[in-house]
Amino acid sequence: MKNRFILPAIIMGVSAIIVAFVLAKGLKNIKSDQTINVTGSAKQLIVSDLGILKGNFNIEASTAPEAYNELSRQRPLVVQFLKSKGFKDADIDLKTINVYPQYNYNNGGQQLGVRAYSINQSLEVSSTDVNKIKDVSIAIASLFAQGLNFNVNAPEYYYTKLSDVKVDIQAAAAKDAMIRGEKVAEATNRSLGTLTNARMGVLQITPENSNMTSDYGINDVSSIRKEITAVVNANFEIE
Repeated sequence: MKNRFILPAIIMGVSAIIVAFVLAKGLKNIKSDQTINVTGSAKQLIVSDLGILKGNFNIEASTAPEAYNELSRQRPLVVQFLKSKGFKDADIDLKTINVYPQYNYNNGGQQLGVRAYSINQSLEVSSTDVNKIKDVSIAIASLFAQGLNFNVNAPEYYYTKLSDVKVDIQAAAAKDAMIRGEKVAEATNRSLGTLTNARMGVLQITPENSNMTSDYGINDVSSIRKEITAVVNANFEIE
């Protein structure tokens, strides 16, 4: 008679253990499926180590030879000015000369013939001394008093080691995301688990102390001192 009750009891006991194991495993899985999403960021100051100043001769004359002769007169004056400011021949890059005929047109838009010839040539000067580039971009305006047809663009400033900084700044942003995630988990008496997903935002390179942002990223070349900002959006499991 006892055996009739012992076997069902054993079966029920084993079943209870199995059910408890399954429930515990299920609860564990539910817990591990819970995640938090955090955004980390990092910012670093960089100082440009390459400056570039671009200018353009634009001369018009009644004939192409006259236009070329005037260019030949003006170009050495600009080159000599740059050398007087400490630039060497290797720093000065003269581009290809282009000649364009300028046409006369009647009221109906019909071309009547060549009115004049326009000749232009670009010049580019570069230096690792960015302050020298800045100074000459201001001083070169004195040449206009000599009647030179030379237009200067705003100087451009670059940081040539940017690829190395990008790796470090993105790593710093990821670390910031992890720290933020740990703080959130601790506030709810949980602990931060495995990183499940991370997405890098576009880098923003802006003038120092600027709050400019863009969905496509910013690459400022107008400032010597810049800030590079990285953002990382990360998902972590919480335990």
